[in-house]
Amino acid sequence: MMHKIALSMAAILLLAPTLAFSLERSAPAEGAEVYLISPSDGDTIEGPVTVRMGLRGMGVAPAGVEVDNTGHHHLLVNTPLEEVDLNASLPFSDNTRHFGGGQTEASLDLPAGTHTLQLLFMDYRHVSFDPPLVSEPITITVR
Repeated sequence: MMHKIALSMAAILLLAPTLAFSLERSAPAEGAEVYLISPSDGDTIEGPVTVRMGLRGMGVAPAGVEVDNTGHHHLLVNTPLEEVDLNASLPFSDNTRHFGGGQTEASLDLPAGTHTLQLLFMDYRHVSFDPPLVSEPITITVR
């Protein structure tokens, strides 16, 4: 019996980062802005794609580090913001990339074709600010 309970608890802990829990959202710093430095909207790029992420008015800190007016970048790949539950921790996937180490640059292996990219800056829990701190979406083509 104890073995079954231990296995159940382990499964819950492993799945916890991907479960959709409704969490209280905090406001971003006034005037804060997140933006893509590169690539630019309409670019045609040979892969891999180097994404450079910008931020004004707040600081970047690793996931799990709770410091006022900080957070970390997430990249929505071919995922409209409307499809993201902003009241829950963002799940990890190929379409929702996490940069929880505080990265501001990343190399992406995207298949050839047209892709949309949009930054979503989130708090230490991978939860959106309210209102959300997002970049303008861009469209790129990978050859």
